Amino acid sequence: MSRVAVHTAGSPLDAFWKRVFDIVISLIALVFSLPITLAVALAVVCETGRPVLYRGWRVGRDGRIFRIVKFRTMHVGSDGRGGTLTVANDPRITRVGRFLRRTKLDEFPQLLNVLYGDMSLVGPRPEHPNYVRTYTEEQRRVLSVRPGITGIASVRYRNESDLLCGEDAEAIYRSVIMPDKLRLELEYLEHRDFWSDASLILTTLAVLPGSASLVQPTSGSSQ
Repeated sequence: MSRVAVHTAGSPLDAFWKRVFDIVISLIALVFSLPITLAVALAVVCETGRPVLYRGWRVGRDGRIFRIVKFRTMHVGSDGRGGTLTVANDPRITRVGRFLRRTKLDEFPQLLNVLYGDMSLVGPRPEHPNYVRTYTEEQRRVLSVRPGITGIASVRYRNESDLLCGEDAEAIYRSVIMPDKLRLELEYLEHRDFWSDASLILTTLAVLPGSASLVQPTSGSSQ
């Protein structure tokens, strides 16, 4: 997929301090979470063997494709079957994988993506190239910044897979959920600053244990 010509949002100084913040927090988080990381890796290996990590293609800033890193939550070889979406009660997901997805621990290795410069702590969630190809010119503005581990759409749609069920899951995602997520991300780009990013990080931590309520798409608006 070719790169998309877009202008980076925010001033160079803002981008510099955001990058410094990303690096410092990611390093601290990786160091202090090492025991949990080792425990998760051991649990994955004990249940379904190796590999421990899943690496999938995503589209990042300026349309550059990169490999996102997560703890593997599906049976080995399952990512090639059943499409790129994860639906409710997806049989490809392991028992350990369901726990990791529910607690969002599967996303933790993306701190490495942040250190590499592919991602930020806060920003639009990176999407699979197949879906990015369908973006409108307006929606492509989300590619003007580094994608994030968390963001406004990630919080609102934290239980996204529960909204996707049945044979219409793909159509629901393309016509309802994805456009609404992009709408939220574009609104974030208009008002983002350090304090909005900090607020989103705190909100993400607050809902990590797993909220029982689902966020429904507003009207009119994977691995």
